[in-house]
Amino acid sequence: MILAHDVAGTGPAVVLLHSTVCDRRMWDPQWPVLADAGYRVVRCDFRGHGDSPVADRPYTDAADVADLLDHLGIERAALIGSSYGGRVALDVAAARPDAVTALALLCTALPDHEPGPELRAFDEREDALFEADDLDGAVELNVATWLGPEADDATRDLVRRMQRRAFELQWTAEDFGAPGPPADPTRVTAPCLVVSGAHDLRDFRDIAESLAARVPAADHVELPWAGHLPTLERPAETTALLTAFLRRTLPRN
Repeated sequence: MILAHDVAGTGPAVVLLHSTVCDRRMWDPQWPVLADAGYRVVRCDFRGHGDSPVADRPYTDAADVADLLDHLGIERAALIGSSYGGRVALDVAAARPDAVTALALLCTALPDHEPGPELRAFDEREDALFEADDLDGAVELNVATWLGPEADDATRDLVRRMQRRAFELQWTAEDFGAPGPPADPTRVTAPCLVVSGAHDLRDFRDIAESLAARVPAADHVELPWAGHLPTLERPAETTALLTAFLRRTLPRN
């Protein structure tokens, strides 16, 4: 199966990978700006999100992204991933280092991270809501947890709709996802920007600091105003940060 996706612009390829709280709509603020800046921009929905159906057989998200790139005839691309999308981007970059030209990881997850008290508490609250069949409560928990103080009401409503769509798709589906072996960050050869938010859970700030030390060509930037989803919380500022990073690392044709 080829993931639901959009393509716009011409030039070096840039692939946007969403958080599991969201779908490819989370990139609406960045999508036209990056295309206008001279890049061929691809955004996709992981299985069980947005317009991509749930899986009916074993799969990995990293393999799905690689299949999409092959389908589009893209041999080399910059990857920008948010949260879980950052983990997938890291998996692809570690497995296919020659195919990744640049890597931006926004409040990224990491497969070998041991959850701390804040993340464990969130998981326990979410599990309890699922067990109680309280889908609305689970959606609101995610909106409250993952958006920082800069998010306005329209942004919160968009995340609410994206998260609910994912929950509805996945609610009764069998889980065929397989994480695969943990990515080895030391295999990443591309220039890497690691972004964290000062208002995010401690877990993701710790992950950013760890990755900045483990990825050979990584720079770490902490945004003092950001929660977990800075591309939605301050879209213009985050887009400018990403565009500047791409211009430094991915020359346009």
